[in-house]
Amino acid sequence: MALTPETEAEILRYHHAERWPIGTIATQLEVHRDSVARVLAQAGLPQLGDVHRPCAIDPYLPFILETLKQFPRLRASRLYDMVKDRGYPGRPDHFRHLIARHRPRPKTEAYLRLRTLPGEQMQIDWGHFGHLEIGRAHRPLMGFVAVLSWSRQIFLRFYLGAHMENFLRGHVGAVAAWGGCPRVALYDNLKSAVLERSGKIIRFHPTLLALSGHYHYEPRPVAVARGNEKGRVERAIRYIRDSFFAGRSFNDVDDLNAQADAWVVGRAGERRCPEDETLTVSEAFAQERQRLLGLPGDDFPTDEIKAVSAGKTPYVRFDLNDYSIPHTCVARTLTVVASPKEVRVLDGQAVIATHPRSYDRLQQIEIPEHIATLVGYKHQAGAHRGTDHLVKAVPASRELLAQAVERGEPLGRTVRVLTDLLERYGMSELEAAITEALGRGVPHPNAVRLALERRRQLTAAPPPLAVNLPDHVKRRDVPVRPHCLTDYDNLMENSDDDQ
Repeated sequence: MALTPETEAEILRYHHAERWPIGTIATQLEVHRDSVARVLAQAGLPQLGDVHRPCAIDPYLPFILETLKQFPRLRASRLYDMVKDRGYPGRPDHFRHLIARHRPRPKTEAYLRLRTLPGEQMQIDWGHFGHLEIGRAHRPLMGFVAVLSWSRQIFLRFYLGAHMENFLRGHVGAVAAWGGCPRVALYDNLKSAVLERSGKIIRFHPTLLALSGHYHYEPRPVAVARGNEKGRVERAIRYIRDSFFAGRSFNDVDDLNAQADAWVVGRAGERRCPEDETLTVSEAFAQERQRLLGLPGDDFPTDEIKAVSAGKTPYVRFDLNDYSIPHTCVARTLTVVASPKEVRVLDGQAVIATHPRSYDRLQQIEIPEHIATLVGYKHQAGAHRGTDHLVKAVPASRELLAQAVERGEPLGRTVRVLTDLLERYGMSELEAAITEALGRGVPHPNAVRLALERRRQLTAAPPPLAVNLPDHVKRRDVPVRPHCLTDYDNLMENSDDDQ
């Protein structure tokens, strides 16, 4: 722990004015004696006499220093085994403390200040900003950060994951927001940028090379363990954490990105430009924008394209969720084309389904026509779907249905009654009523209905009303026009004449 200037002044006063020894000063001020000796040595006081005390490690110091000179990063535990084999009698914990004093310290490296011209370079990196809970999904919140090296203009966009498609979307958004593209882009050794590196031989990601060719810039990775080469984006990420993200509340990623855009133009753009302190970042960016390369007429495609296999059910799995397809397209390989807002399913070149994208987990995103067509084609699917819907909404119903079937109750009727109660009372009430019925050992829909009525009467709530009637009930209640019976009377009269 570093000593305060007040404590150092007290050490010097007690030593010179009161003639206290080092041990007394350390005891009274509650600091280590080595700290007291260091303060006195920094004040230019010579050491009084030889303070070295004999130690069991002294005979082995030449061997230890020679070994550390040859292997500076050798662990103390391995070095202890080596000197113990040579007769060292000490304990390993004290030995580790002694080795820390003699281990050679790495030399501090000095770096040159790197300067760039306007419009010459941008630096790009990801920043991790925790996780978001979306339904049952636990998704990482990643911030794509791009910085113009001369003006320090920031582009910030948040995504749910550091996928290659989001990496491309960040580039497209950055050059669109800036109205141009620099000539060089610096990257860390990201998998989205560098696939393989062996010395000076670098293999870039082919999609990133296609992006750089589209916008006519040079991708350039920084050297290994040389974070100073892209220090501008590193400092920008730290600035974003402290000045923008800390303590900020938001509803979703779209709301967070809207706040980020306002912050980049406002607070971040009003800070002073390090390259020219007479200018703000916004003013420097206005000058640098004129030096950027022009953009092509079209944006680089950033949709995620993935081949998926459809099984026997009319769904395809993509990004932790199931999306419905027509039942005529099952048991074949399809293509999913996904944007941040939309998921399209293609069979060859034909689009067979378009869904809003879900970032939840284990959800079924359906087009009603897909399921209705299949139910009409295969009537038995309706009963199974009703059971699945009921069990998914009220998990306790699974046990009640199993016990009801064991007692000989018809499954279809039980499911229909419970589904009707679900629509009338809601999931939470039905869950509690089913639990009560199971606790009483009566797995029957009537027991559930009685439990629901009992709970309703305790809260003095009005009786629920059925709003959505099934189609067969609507057809049953259609008024029927009575037929005219005159024809029958004429028929009877004709029969009498014949007789």
